[in-house]
Amino acid sequence: QEEIFGPVLAVLRARDFEHAIELANGTPYALTAGVFSRSPARLERARESLQAGNIYLNRGITGALVQRQPFGGFRLSGIGSKTGGPDYLLQFVVPRTVTENTMRRGFAPIRPGGDGRKT
Repeated sequence: QEEIFGPVLAVLRARDFEHAIELANGTPYALTAGVFSRSPARLERARESLQAGNIYLNRGITGALVQRQPFGGFRLSGIGSKTGGPDYLLQFVVPRTVTENTMRRGFAPIRPGGDGRKT
């Protein structure tokens, strides 16, 4: 099994819908998944059970809508944080907290020059 990023369709035979969900979730990749069905119950089952970053129901699985829908996958298909999503940039940030007492009450400020003597 390998992930191919392009217009390739893999076809596997499943015993039933539940087996199809198992096959889809049984790969090390989880970028996109899609289901075409007239059954609202099957669409809901796919929505709840498929483990993929983007799930397409009754529409082409050609990718996210640029500037409208975050895009990304899980497992070997990504880190889970979606490009274009509100939290995407947070994965590149190292948050820090810096506080300073700006009131200068209760101690004498250190003289400029840093020799440790008080002014």
